[in-house]
Amino acid sequence: MTIAKPDFIEGIAKGMAVLESFDTERQRLNATLAAERAGLTRAAARRHLLTLAHLGYLETDGSYFWMAPKVLRFSGSYLASSRLPRTLQPTLNRLAAQTGESFSAVVLDGEEVVIVARSGAYGTPTRVLAYGLHLGARLPAHATSTGCVLLAGMSPAQLSQWLKGRLLPRLTPHTITTARLLRQRIVQVRKDDHCFASEEHELGVQALAVPLRNMQGRTVAALNVVLSGGRRPEEMLRRDLLPLLFDAARELRSLL
Repeated sequence: MTIAKPDFIEGIAKGMAVLESFDTERQRLNATLAAERAGLTRAAARRHLLTLAHLGYLETDGSYFWMAPKVLRFSGSYLASSRLPRTLQPTLNRLAAQTGESFSAVVLDGEEVVIVARSGAYGTPTRVLAYGLHLGARLPAHATSTGCVLLAGMSPAQLSQWLKGRLLPRLTPHTITTARLLRQRIVQVRKDDHCFASEEHELGVQALAVPLRNMQGRTVAALNVVLSGGRRPEEMLRRDLLPLLFDAARELRSLL
């Protein structure tokens, strides 16, 4: 979204940049680290950290700051008020009960995909889920089945803009790290209308994803099944699980 310059509140933007500086790699930040990550001066970062702590969004020991539970108000409000997660959740639950596998619905946010709805694996309580596959988790789009499906929903011009100057970090030996190879993959995903990914984000994890489109044909999310705990034959997964994903996508289309 583009707005007029007089409507842009720079202070809010800087405060959000500081808040977004916290992630799984850096759970605790001091003013110097926050300044580096948010692109601010140390003095400005310190003021924003102190303000966020005063408001209850951060906790501090006087030197370092970390996120407080209050930040969950944002995600909780989204999940409670957004139509998309509420619409998709019953279908995810049904698929999980039917197959015993874990299913997620994902949207694109910048260079990452975000899990907005998910179901656990029924009947297998001891199964260890892949790292980071909780509700609200953010994963690199280029290394996930859902990310490739969502990128395939872009026009060629939009994809070129998305790729412009973007780094594609290697997460495993199987991760695609060049724009040329990622473009080739996106072309294939458009043709197949689904994406299979094997150990590209995490070793031992495979996933199969399909687009979720609305009645206008626009891809609004991606639906996938995630399997961990050992590699399984790709053809078997396509045969057993892909028809279920396609059927679910067709059923959901009129609701999106």
